[in-house]
Amino acid sequence: MVYFMLCAAILLIDFFTKYWAKNYLCGLGSIPLWKDVFHLTYVENRGAAFGILQDKQLFFVIIAVVALAVIVFVMHKYKNKSKILNLGLAFVGAGAAGNLIDRLTLGFVVDFFDFRLIDFPVFNVADIFVCMGAALVAFFVIFIEEKITKQPKECDQNAD
Repeated sequence: MVYFMLCAAILLIDFFTKYWAKNYLCGLGSIPLWKDVFHLTYVENRGAAFGILQDKQLFFVIIAVVALAVIVFVMHKYKNKSKILNLGLAFVGAGAAGNLIDRLTLGFVVDFFDFRLIDFPVFNVADIFVCMGAALVAFFVIFIEEKITKQPKECDQNAD
């Protein structure tokens, strides 16, 4: 229930920030918060990161639905084994759901965080949570999973 509430909170933050961007930034174009470093810039993203796979909305919808199904399955399987894994999956799921909602309702994803210092793609709150969640899942897989899934070896009581 905690992870569901967390996902709901992330979805609300994502929704309201995108709503603000669509209704306020859309007319302004870009607001420099730190000139040539970080701007708020309204972008209608019809592809994935770096603009790849433009106008492949059905593909992204299918991928998001499959990913959400896998996330629910894995969270159920590991529900009492790893808070790090479940937190990471909740972050990825909420982010995927946020962008999925945009694709289904608008036909594109609203992006607005524009980190220009390294020419990074414009992104949104959902993208931040997908990345943080993926990092937590990777941390779990690399450093924790083996420790919680490894079965203790049987002792040979007859050995001297």
